[in-house]
Amino acid sequence: MIRGREMRWGIAHIYSSYNNTIIHITDITGTQTISKASGGMMVKADRLESSPTAAMMAAKKAADGAIEKGITGLHVKIKAPGGHNGPSNPGPGAQAAIRALSRMGLKIGMIEDVTPTPHGGCRKKGGRRGRRV
Repeated sequence: MIRGREMRWGIAHIYSSYNNTIIHITDITGTQTISKASGGMMVKADRLESSPTAAMMAAKKAADGAIEKGITGLHVKIKAPGGHNGPSNPGPGAQAAIRALSRMGLKIGMIEDVTPTPHGGCRKKGGRRGRRV
């Protein structure tokens, strides 16, 4: 309990690739959007979209919107591109975004990795002998 009122939880969906970081805060069901921001909304240069600095700025903007609507705690779901061709580890902005969310005064609950992993599915590109560099 914070100052005599109960916690209001939300979910922070953080999609972090090597090109951008997107922070999308929803209610606890995950259906109602509360606020969202991305690295590309914060910086002018394309090469800086995925940087930890842009991710921190985006997290601050998203957190402001969430706090305004009464959210006090967040469960975090981190997603990397994944699939059968994308990298399955998140980009550089994921950690910075979580740190910025907690610095804004939001309580962090669970941190979960929701990267899509292939099981079976399509054939991976690269041919029989793989990609030859």
